[in-house]
Amino acid sequence: MGPGRRLLLLAAALLPLEAYAGARSFQVDYTHDCFRKDGAPFRYVSGSVHYARVPRPAWRDRLRKMYMSGLNAVQVYVPWNYHEPLPGVYDFSGDRDLGSFLDLTAELGLLVILRPGPYICAEWEMGGLPAWLLWKPDIVLRSSDPDYLQAVDSWLDVLLPRIKPRLYQNGGNIISIQVENEYGSYSACDYDYLRHLLAAFRARLGPDVLLFTTDGNSAPELRCGTLQGLYATVDFGPGPNVTAAFAPQRLYEPKGPLVNSEYYTGWLDYWGEPHASSSPAQVAQGLQDMLQLGANVNMYMFQGGTNFGYWSGADYKGQYKPVTTSYDYDAPLSEAGDPTEKLFAIRTVISKFQPLPEGPMPPATPKYAYGSVPLRKQGEVLELLDVLCPSGPIRSRFPLTFEAVKQAHGFVLYRTRLPRDVWDPAPLSSPPNSVCDRAYVLLDGEYQGRLERDGQTTLNLTGQAGATLDLLVENMGRINFGVNTSDFKGLLRNLSLDSALLSDWLIYPLDVDAAVARGWPLPTPQAEGSRATLRPALYTGTFQTPGIAWDTFVKFPGWSKVPRQRESWGQGSRLEAGGQLGAWLRWNSCSLPTAWGWGSGERAPGGCVGWRQWAGRVRGDSGQGRQCARLRMPPPHTHTQVLSLPLQGQLWINGFNLGRYWPAQGPQQTLFVPGSLLHASAPNNITLLELEGAPPRPFLLFLDRPLLNRTASPGTGAKLLTP
Repeated sequence: MGPGRRLLLLAAALLPLEAYAGARSFQVDYTHDCFRKDGAPFRYVSGSVHYARVPRPAWRDRLRKMYMSGLNAVQVYVPWNYHEPLPGVYDFSGDRDLGSFLDLTAELGLLVILRPGPYICAEWEMGGLPAWLLWKPDIVLRSSDPDYLQAVDSWLDVLLPRIKPRLYQNGGNIISIQVENEYGSYSACDYDYLRHLLAAFRARLGPDVLLFTTDGNSAPELRCGTLQGLYATVDFGPGPNVTAAFAPQRLYEPKGPLVNSEYYTGWLDYWGEPHASSSPAQVAQGLQDMLQLGANVNMYMFQGGTNFGYWSGADYKGQYKPVTTSYDYDAPLSEAGDPTEKLFAIRTVISKFQPLPEGPMPPATPKYAYGSVPLRKQGEVLELLDVLCPSGPIRSRFPLTFEAVKQAHGFVLYRTRLPRDVWDPAPLSSPPNSVCDRAYVLLDGEYQGRLERDGQTTLNLTGQAGATLDLLVENMGRINFGVNTSDFKGLLRNLSLDSALLSDWLIYPLDVDAAVARGWPLPTPQAEGSRATLRPALYTGTFQTPGIAWDTFVKFPGWSKVPRQRESWGQGSRLEAGGQLGAWLRWNSCSLPTAWGWGSGERAPGGCVGWRQWAGRVRGDSGQGRQCARLRMPPPHTHTQVLSLPLQGQLWINGFNLGRYWPAQGPQQTLFVPGSLLHASAPNNITLLELEGAPPRPFLLFLDRPLLNRTASPGTGAKLLTP
């Protein structure tokens, strides 16, 4: 048989499959105000789940519970930055295996509403846009800026061919695709951008796929977020009048199905604010009201999951508001994937409108309290720069942003030296909103305090010319929603000391994750306590499970109050003209006894005025000019004070970055640890980066339940308590 004959037979064999695939359709019926699936009226009841916030081994469990809740579809975001960490470098493996996740939804009988962006919001870092877009500082994101569109097109060239075979009309289970996200809430209002996206999706996916937009349910938001050729849907939460809530959609889609693409079952949490929650009864009633109208509903979220690593985003609402590591969302399925009272209330409502699958709801995953694990300090960040930044520092006259040194996440250390002697406290100052997001300041290795984006912008320093000034700057998440997603990180402008600009910087982009992945620092089998210090440091520990690998939650007992020792001197001390200081006066022990008869800022005997810390010397001012003074003192008396500080950092278990902890700020007190990360028959390794200071005997406590709702009271940040 010739090759031509074989090709004809193969084409004939494929004809039935092609005809069957062609018969599959998902369309808008404008006459009967509904969707039609394969020609029959169809209504979806869907829930949002984010594969990037759920470990791959748990995907089946979460999707199975969603199916058994009565859902016939799931809504899925695709975070661009999760898959293209660097230009042209793509990752669809492991937890990022989008294709396997979509195939699993099909296996379990769930349709998919896909939201590939390119911008997604989702309280995800930079709304899913890659930080490397900001390597071009003047780029205009989410617009028809040619540089932005070129990057978008390159990404869609990679992503959409993976999606096309899974479209419903091609035999898959993806029934619709959202273009952009809540664009009406963005300031650009660039219709050319939306037209470009519409053409890009059509060119890569074909003419038949249903494309839609989602915006808030107000006319101004829909005005800039909609475009002819994209079906307009809205989002809103529970309320007393769902007919009125859908009215804005009807302004832009007078006919066709009612669609709430994000019916809010809860809400996100911000650091320092109470844990968000909503009434199960209220959420269930709102769902029932919409289903009685014949509306299509997607519940956002059905399971929230966790912002592992550095993936949590931030909002800007008059001030910068970083999102917590937990994305529990008070959703029907908890952060750990457990059914809640809200889930069963929703399930009861769904059962009134369509049959539920037969069989029981899968149970909660088992949890275990593994108990306390002591930690040992492995080293301070300033001592470990060769490990954390093996490529060495970047030299620059003035500070460079994270983006300028091509650092997407985590931490960058900025180092310079004091240009002159500073006898009296001089302000180290940053312009407003130029430290993004928090800088931990050290002088010759001694912790001085913080500079913050929306908080403290000045610290008073004293020191000797040439003293090393370090600022460890933390990226707490790029803004994911609001007027500006171009959220540059690091030191955005020059710092000044007593109004004089600082220059000649060494900039260390730190890669803690790579160091942990290489197995450094090595864990200590029997960790011991170590003296508390107020400076960034790495701690390690190990623990073994009793032959199981169950989910757990890790707590940070005592990580909000750090004791530190201070020294003071008695009445036998005195100053003498000339000479050097015989002992150091550290910043936290600079208080002269009142019995001396003079103190800071007061005139001392012999015409000297005051005193200040200065690199091991005390300097006095007199009418005859400057002179050194020698401090004679008896042995110092040591006592302990307790500093209440909002300590925070990052935690890794077995090399996996669980995310940020910040218990003193709250509301989140525990981090979720999926059992799939643990070893049942081998030691489990802990690495912790504490950015300010640890307790004297640091340890972690593993619990069998989360603590998500404890918030620090306003004004209790850095309080000095005396025992």
